[in-house]
Amino acid sequence: LVVGVAVAAVAAFVLSSAHYSLTTALKRRALGDATPDRGAVVPVEVALELVRTVVVPVAFGWIAAQAGLIGLPGGLGLAVVLWVAFPVVLLVGSVTREGVAPVTAAIHAGDRLLKLLLVALAVGLLPEVRGVRVRSAPP
Repeated sequence: LVVGVAVAAVAAFVLSSAHYSLTTALKRRALGDATPDRGAVVPVEVALELVRTVVVPVAFGWIAAQAGLIGLPGGLGLAVVLWVAFPVVLLVGSVTREGVAPVTAAIHAGDRLLKLLLVALAVGLLPEVRGVRVRSAPP
């Protein structure tokens, strides 16, 4: 589980960076001059993002282990449930109550979904690759 969490954290950081790099142009096209200028990335922001990215696989791994959902397809189902329960609910609120642009919320929602699915795959597949048998969801 520890290896799966570590791999998931690094992979999620890389995937998230690629996701935002690819979607920045879409956001600029949709928002035009209203696109916020985030400026240059500073090392503190990178460090904070790494810490944030570690929290997700740690929490996911713990929840999946407690629920007996380490492995596939249970882990993928858990990822989708967690995505709807937390990021989607929070992002809908940010659009409806805080005036966040829907395109911005959609980009963040996509990032969170990609991260959770990647984490589910890493945490779910790596124990079996190492030959460790983890209990799976009840039938």
